[in-house]
Amino acid sequence: MTDKKEHIINQAIELFAEKGFEGSSIRELAAKAEVNVAMVNYYFGSKEKLFEAMVQQKAAYLKGVLEDLTKDTTLTEIEKLDRIIESYVNRIFTNRKFHRIIHQELMMNQRESLQDTIVTILSPNAAAIKSIIDAGIKKGTFKKVDSPLLMASVFGTFNQVLLSKKMCNKLLDKNPDYVPYEDPKFKKRLIDHLKDLLRTYLLKN
Repeated sequence: MTDKKEHIINQAIELFAEKGFEGSSIRELAAKAEVNVAMVNYYFGSKEKLFEAMVQQKAAYLKGVLEDLTKDTTLTEIEKLDRIIESYVNRIFTNRKFHRIIHQELMMNQRESLQDTIVTILSPNAAAIKSIIDAGIKKGTFKKVDSPLLMASVFGTFNQVLLSKKMCNKLLDKNPDYVPYEDPKFKKRLIDHLKDLLRTYLLKN
């Protein structure tokens, strides 16, 4: 991906996070990215295709992590899940605005084509995680759990923590000016909690 194309995508994330997908125009994006409209159209063709490229770009890193972990024979399944939790939390904390945009599109249910794009691009990552859990169950090191709902529980924790600073601070009993996403201690706390959750739920005594 060219630097200019990546720059436009990054500016699109900022704009969509501020005004929403529907409330943002290609002309506004071009102005924000300090490029002309023709360049945006050249790289992406439409706002929908730009959105698709944005999701693909952000999903690619974790896709690579998951592919490497799936093939790794030196780690146990629970160690692989530990690595996944670390990667996801670090990535989501760094890309909070993108995470909110994705969640908003999935929840609003206004543009089926965008929802289909999100699900198509992200579902292989979810399938890779499920395959690791299922492998642990098959080996007998994990309990026989409902792996899709376990994953929903983990991702639900991400959403609860990341989508609203106000709600997060309320749950944590913090002052309104506290920014949990900029606190490395809180990030470690979340990583440790999710690791403990998976170990308690999955590992046999």
